[in-house]
Amino acid sequence: MKTSKLINISLMVALAFLLSQIQLYHFPQGGLVTLGSMVPLLLVSFRYGAKAGALAGFLYGLLQIIQDPFILHPVQVLFDYPLPFMAMGLAGFFPRRMILAAALSFAGRFACHFISGVVFFASYAPEGVSPVIYSLTANATYIVPEMLICCVILKVLPVERLLAAMDKNSQR
Repeated sequence: MKTSKLINISLMVALAFLLSQIQLYHFPQGGLVTLGSMVPLLLVSFRYGAKAGALAGFLYGLLQIIQDPFILHPVQVLFDYPLPFMAMGLAGFFPRRMILAAALSFAGRFACHFISGVVFFASYAPEGVSPVIYSLTANATYIVPEMLICCVILKVLPVERLLAAMDKNSQR
């Protein structure tokens, strides 16, 4: 991997982490809606592909676990921190169809959090509510708005120019 590519990935992970600090809403049981913190990870995936996007997501997940850990079980850590953010790399499979790619990535992220919710957080479900329904609604309440915010940002940003700028930095 070229140094310039690693620098671009590092900068995007740092930007994603900074954007995650702009929290529009933080849910009591975990999960938050940010000001498009996943957009930089999506940009990495669009520019460098799924592997680089997954690497960026993994690094971002490590930063999240350092910043705000909630650990019940080692497998739960995987399903709540590195794996869901690595799923943002799925956008690298459809770089020309950004909204579809973002939706696919967020679906992967949702799947990881959903599994974690059903398996590890079932005891948080209110009396008479299925852990599946609880996990579905609890995770959808923050992942869907986050996805919509990211899609709006991708529509507004000059993404092609940003990706081209990443190319220029890679050629220096």
